[in-house]
Amino acid sequence: MMERARELTDGYSTAGAPALEGTGALLRFALRRERVRLVVWVAVGAGLVAAQATASQALYDSPEDLVAYRASVGSNAATIAFGGPPVGLDTVAGTVAFEISAFLLLVAALMALFTTGRLSRGDEEAGRTEQLRATRVGRHAPLLAAVLTAGLACAALVPAVGAAAAATGLPATGSFLLGASAGAVGLVFTGIAAVAAQVTGSTRATYGVVGAVFGVAFALRAVGDVEGTALVWASPLGWAQATHPWSDDRWAPLLLCLGAAAVLLALAVVLLDRRDLGAGLVAPRPGPAAASRALLSPLGLAFRLQRAALLGWTVGLVLLGGVYGALAGSVETLFADNPEARAFLPDAGSLVDAWFATTLATTALLAAGHAVSSVLRARGEEAAGRAEPVLATATGRAAWLGGHGTVALLGSAALLIASGAAAGAVRAAAGGAAEDVGRLLVAALAYLPAVWAVAGLAVALSGLLPRAAATLAWTAVTYVVAATLFASAMDWPAWADDLSPLGWTPTVPAEEWTLRPLAVLTAVAAGLVALGFGAFRRRDLATG
Repeated sequence: MMERARELTDGYSTAGAPALEGTGALLRFALRRERVRLVVWVAVGAGLVAAQATASQALYDSPEDLVAYRASVGSNAATIAFGGPPVGLDTVAGTVAFEISAFLLLVAALMALFTTGRLSRGDEEAGRTEQLRATRVGRHAPLLAAVLTAGLACAALVPAVGAAAAATGLPATGSFLLGASAGAVGLVFTGIAAVAAQVTGSTRATYGVVGAVFGVAFALRAVGDVEGTALVWASPLGWAQATHPWSDDRWAPLLLCLGAAAVLLALAVVLLDRRDLGAGLVAPRPGPAAASRALLSPLGLAFRLQRAALLGWTVGLVLLGGVYGALAGSVETLFADNPEARAFLPDAGSLVDAWFATTLATTALLAAGHAVSSVLRARGEEAAGRAEPVLATATGRAAWLGGHGTVALLGSAALLIASGAAAGAVRAAAGGAAEDVGRLLVAALAYLPAVWAVAGLAVALSGLLPRAAATLAWTAVTYVVAATLFASAMDWPAWADDLSPLGWTPTVPAEEWTLRPLAVLTAVAAGLVALGFGAFRRRDLATG
């Protein structure tokens, strides 16, 4: 009798249908909430593949071009570590898989992570799951709805990527296999995120754990591919790339992804039944009895809230800068005898400088993503109601928002400096000149005004349209990325490129510094920040 009463009052937590009650309704609600984000994620994945396929078919249109490409990158440890196994490089389709698969897998993993984390641990942290559980919603239903939403998005990658690649003229079997490999990796990271959401006590901790797992998986795959060892089979990224689209077309490795995803989901359910609602299995470490003096200022508080994310971004961009610096030695071999490929780099006297101009622009896009995320952290604190107690003290609104804005602006500058210095250091160590370190560091700073302009737009949106700020700010970032990567290759009109702040930025070091556009972008960034601060000071706090 007591056991039956416990079952009835425990949110339907026993095995069977009651624990899953309400899953369908929650799934429909989650799909409605995430419909725009998921469409953007899938479109980005398909767009990356379509752009790469189009560019590669234009670049490598003769056997001689493929021979030169294979000789340049097929035995280069840096390119193999970054791109994956060097198979199928005797065909144009094989070069597409080699060049784009790592980026596509990253998109799939991030989509799965953010979707699962936001709908599981995020809803629980915000108190929405507790309210739902007070109704006729089973204990497992919220988690299952989150996993199914992410899983459907991963499944959508298969036809989207396959159709995008096939539409450019690539063989259909390999095209859909590439999409399936991305979707399968997304399912694995859906399971990893579901497990992490049970272990950790906050959404950001969940993101951090899964990000660390992705880094380890990437490292295992890279080492395994470079050394040609079985270590590659210890990584889900290795399983996906072992399918070898457009060369061997192997579907069997995807069974490993599906099996791992099923095991991880089962583990997440087991862990869910062993923790309290709102808490993680690992209790947060208690803080010190007295706060440090740094937390007495809004800037210190903002830095404390964002230091882990800033450290993670810094490590990632330093590693990326190092990879770009290592690849610079292959640029002249790859592009010197291929005028079609050379057309995709900016005009410069040196192919290496043109290469670094392109890669620094890519780094700037990532720094802009961090800056927007950092600015929106302030909006997240406001929405969660944590800003209100701080502003109830002597802390003014301008000082509070200024703390987060300062972290965003200075943090993005630090990212560019660190990445540029890493690229220069690796380039110098690999046979370049010692002055490459300072030269590329200074060149990276040329992109800072554009990054600040994007951050300024996020500040303005947070002040003017707080509830829509995140959606609009990330839409702007998506446009800037698309304009930077695809405007030239897809022959966009000039005005479309000019809408992006990077379109006004000199392509340093391929071009000389030009003060006027950088000064204009800095002024635009300052104006947007001022607009956001003014609007924030005049409006009510928008919680929820």
